[in-house]
Amino acid sequence: MRQPAHGGNLAWAAALAGCPPDAILDFSASISPLGPPNSAIAAILSQIGNLKHYPDPNYSELRLALSHFHQLPPEWILPGNGSAELLTLIGRELAQLAATILITPAFGDYYRTLKAYNAKVLECPLSLVIGHWSLVIGHLSLTKDKGLLLNNPHNPTGKLFSRDSILPYLEQFALVVVDEAFMDFVLPNEEQSLIPVVQEYRNLVVLRSLTKFYSLPGLRLGYAIAHPDCLAKWQLWRDPWPVNTLAAAAAIAALQDTEFQQQTWAWLPPARNQLFQGLAEIPGLQPQISAANFLLVESQQSTSQLQQQLLKHHQILIRDCLSFKELGDRFFRVAVREESDNQRLLTALSGEWGVGSRE
Repeated sequence: MRQPAHGGNLAWAAALAGCPPDAILDFSASISPLGPPNSAIAAILSQIGNLKHYPDPNYSELRLALSHFHQLPPEWILPGNGSAELLTLIGRELAQLAATILITPAFGDYYRTLKAYNAKVLECPLSLVIGHWSLVIGHLSLTKDKGLLLNNPHNPTGKLFSRDSILPYLEQFALVVVDEAFMDFVLPNEEQSLIPVVQEYRNLVVLRSLTKFYSLPGLRLGYAIAHPDCLAKWQLWRDPWPVNTLAAAAAIAALQDTEFQQQTWAWLPPARNQLFQGLAEIPGLQPQISAANFLLVESQQSTSQLQQQLLKHHQILIRDCLSFKELGDRFFRVAVREESDNQRLLTALSGEWGVGSRE
């Protein structure tokens, strides 16, 4: 079976480990271990009887829930079949510009959507200085006929860019797309979302995901926030009914579940710190500071080899970084999980590092 480019491929991992998929402890997909919320499950069950009907093509109730959540008019919000579907629409939009500046290392789906429409891509790498990643876009931004695509917090580094550091680019680019798939994990008093300023800039698109924070990747649900004229155009490009009835119901319930949100914000910082400190204590591993629910780790050992050892010996799946060409075989990424899972990973890594370093 071909090695996956994305995390979370349990079928591939189980085949390599020689065990059932549900025996794999998955650190490769950055999904919260706390969900799905009971409120979302209850909402799904309540809608089973409505599966015989088509969804509302305008998703009025879902857009209203999102508008209340973000304090925006509903016409500024477009739900989608995961952020991947919305990225495809954005790729078509970006391809109409002279070029797109892509902040790298970059999520592989960005390359997919830009390639699909033959968009010209200019890569702008982050720089790593003394364990800190920084963003500097120099001569690439001299003209206003280009687009900019980045994510915040950045995947895979976990770097959180300040809102103020991104705002100047809105004056320099024809279109700025900020993928905030992991912004929900940032504590409310620390988050740097551009959603509060989206109505001030016709050239700003913000992407959000409901699948990672609420542990609903199987339902495929995301949304774009942008000027209504832009969203109306995208509506003409897409297939009808992209969001299914169960996903819409789960999203509405999850957005209103303040108890689950508070539980997640209370869980993440100490769990992330536990994992960070444990990784830092293993010789040859250097975790990077992260604002998200994952950690990027620099390794002195081949991480693809380490990935296979962890699978075969411990049924643990980590995310190698081979698909991020700037990182290659000396970095891996791990999701933050609950304390017992994190400790199991740390124990396995300590053992495998000793084995790998002697080979």
